Amino acid sequence: MIDLRTIIKRYRSTLSALTLVAVVVLIFWTVNNPRIVGASATQRLLPIYSVQHEDKIVAISFDAAWGNEDTQALIDILRERGLTATFFVVGDWVDRYPESVKALAAAGNEVMNHSLHHAHFSTLREDEIAADVTACNEKIAALTGVQPTLFRCPYGEYDDHVIQAVSSLGMTAIQWDVDSLDWKGISAADIQKRVLRSIRPGSIVLFHNAAENTPEALPGILDALLADGYTVVPVSQILLQGDYTIDHTGRQNAA
Repeated sequence: MIDLRTIIKRYRSTLSALTLVAVVVLIFWTVNNPRIVGASATQRLLPIYSVQHEDKIVAISFDAAWGNEDTQALIDILRERGLTATFFVVGDWVDRYPESVKALAAAGNEVMNHSLHHAHFSTLREDEIAADVTACNEKIAALTGVQPTLFRCPYGEYDDHVIQAVSSLGMTAIQWDVDSLDWKGISAADIQKRVLRSIRPGSIVLFHNAAENTPEALPGILDALLADGYTVVPVSQILLQGDYTIDHTGRQNAA
């Protein structure tokens, strides 16, 4: 006679063993799944927002994408103080204002890459990003004789695949930690307050070449920084050389 209790016990044992196997397989798949490992084991790729410095040093940068109202005035303001800055220019802007590109370079300013058409890079494939950045580099180099090494993302937008594409070209993506908000049309006094209260050693400041009140605000900002003992340089001169890390805030630190 078949013992029902024995059969139930036997199947319970079999089901427990199958459940255990299923759990083990699930754990193995989870641990080795590339998407899950990538999400947990890797850090987000970041541009450089600021740089670790104990000395008082700050980098001044301008984005040039559309207008050209104040480029020469900015060059003159910098030159009067023996200073230079970094201008991130869009390829379309280079085509429209080649003489301004030459004037920036002739005055000793850095002319760096801000993309070809100011597109939303997160919507592009890596090969499309590479083609865009390379085309802008070629336009800049043709006028200045210098190949850009720094890149600023259009709209300040980026994700891992954007930073990876830029890095694969041997270029460094640069953001900012002090935003003047000059493009909003705020007053020169407000621009000065925003910038000067946010500055710290190693900061990268963002301005725009065609903002309404930047030419009025810039002299006071530069004079205040110099009076406070700051050295004002283009972006490439504030960056650390050799091995470095970028922390979660985008700050470049010595390795």
